[in-house]
Formats: sequence, C-alpha cells, structure tokens
Amino acid sequence: MKILIGYDGSECADAALEDLKHAGLNTEAEVLVMCVADVFVPPPISEIDDSFPMYIPEGVKRAHERARHKLEEAEDLAKRVSNQIKSLFPSWNVDSQAEADSPAWALLRKADAWKPDLIVMGARGHSVFGGRLILGSISQRVLYEAHCSVRIGRGPYKNPDKPVRLLIGVDSSADSNAAVEAVCNRQWPKGTEVGLLVVVDTVMPLSSNPSEPAAMKWIEVADERNWSQVRKIFEPSAQRIRSAGLHAEVLIRRGNPADEILEEAHTWGADCIFVGAKGTRGIDRLLLGSVSSAVSSRAHCSVEVVRPER
Repeated sequence: MKILIGYDGSECADAALEDLKHAGLNTEAEVLVMCVADVFVPPPISEIDDSFPMYIPEGVKRAHERARHKLEEAEDLAKRVSNQIKSLFPSWNVDSQAEADSPAWALLRKADAWKPDLIVMGARGHSVFGGRLILGSISQRVLYEAHCSVRIGRGPYKNPDKPVRLLIGVDSSADSNAAVEAVCNRQWPKGTEVGLLVVVDTVMPLSSNPSEPAAMKWIEVADERNWSQVRKIFEPSAQRIRSAGLHAEVLIRRGNPADEILEEAHTWGADCIFVGAKGTRGIDRLLLGSVSSAVSSRAHCSVEVVRPER
C-alpha cells in the first residue's frame, strides 16, 4: 500500500498522525511524508561577469533568503515526522520530501506522479483564521481533486479499551462497494464493530452491476414494511465484513443521507466514517459527490473518502 501524508505541523496534522494508529493500516506500506513551504521562489540570481556588475535589489535578496529558510524548515519538519512514523510503524518504508509551492497543488501533483492508494491529511492547517472553517481550504481542495482515496484524520479517540466503531455509508454504488472492501482489507483489532448505514428516501436504486447504470432498477422504500427488502440487498456486504472477522449490522434510516450519516456517527460513537466518493446519483464527471463532501466537512470523527481503483 502506498500512502502520501501531507503534514504542516498544525494540531490537526498531528491529530491525523495519531489517527494512523487507529486506521487499520497494513504492516507493510510505502509511505511518503510531504511538507510544503507555501512561499514563492524567485528566479535564481545568475552569476555574471564582474566587469559588468548588476545591481540586485535588497527585496530580491530577502525573497531568496526567506524562500531558502522556509524550504529548509519544511525539509527538517518532513524528516522529523518521517522518523516519528517509523517509530510507530517499524515495518513501513518511510521517506520524506519538501517543496516550495502552493500546498494543495503540490500534493495533488505528487499524487498524480507517485500514484498513492491513500492520501492522509488533517482537517485544517495553520492558515485557518480562528478555527472557524470546518474543513480547511487545502484539505478540501485535495479531497475534491485527488484521484485516489483520501483520509481526513481527526481526534482525539475515546477509551482504548472500547471496541473500534466504523460507520460505512452504503448505497450499492461502485464507490460505496469500494468503501466496504477498504474496511475488509485492513487489519482491525479484535471486537471492531461496523455499521452499514443505508439512508432511504422514497425510492432506492438496485443493480447487480453498479458500473452499468442503464441496468439499474428502482424499488419503493417509502413504506417501512419494504425495508426488509432493503436489508436483504445489503446483507451480503455485512456478511463480507463478518467474514473478515468483524462484527457488522445493517442500519436503515430515512432522511437526507449526509445528515443521517453524521447523526448516526455522533450518536453511535463512530471512530471513523467510510463513504464512497460518489453515490448512485452522482455524475461521472464530478470527482466528489455532495454526500461525501458534506460528511467529510462536518464530521466529528475521522472520515475516509474511498475511490475505486481505476
């Protein structure tokens, strides 16, 4: 598994690192810690013939010095954090990198080139004024534009003696099926509990092959007497999770999907929410659906937005 970690030294970034211990990640992983100095790097000051000395404004010299200093700080920070991660996960292969660039776009370009399976970030960075923003602009941009899964790590965690609780928003789409598989492929502690939450409206899509929307059918779910049919649809996913050694049950709620997922996560005490990037009503050209966007922005716990391998 390849994991790209964006780190900026903020409290939220530290929470995302702490969250790694509770993410069920495999013992073997290739990890790159990336710290980005948000500075403009001026063009280099070229060496010229002493017979034609060129005047270099003090502002340009200060800009070069500031960029160099910030990049060195980012390099030191990336190395320190990579050593910290190595101490937590000795079997991981951890490397570090620093760049001077716009943080979001630097991470996205690195992800496009390195092709990680998962990007890990904190919910907010240093640039948030007074902590008023629910999800920082950098995390939001990466979440929207990345082509792989993204985990927004939040803390703190509850009593470690209690079982880990995971909530998966399911709707039979390819992305939600990938979220189920992501949970099944991790290494969770014994006793981990998983809730598969289905939020019904008036009708629900049903397809044996979610990749073929033309073959999709719709069943009436406005009447709770038909919910047994809904439960039957998602029971194979619950059984798939049970076969991975976890406790699983199908939960059905009525209402707005994002609101119901957030409410259930809060009342049930979920440690992390897994959602697909897009649901059955998503548009292929959109990189992130409205439900996953709202959940990742407003959740009290960690959120992993899962994208299927393309």
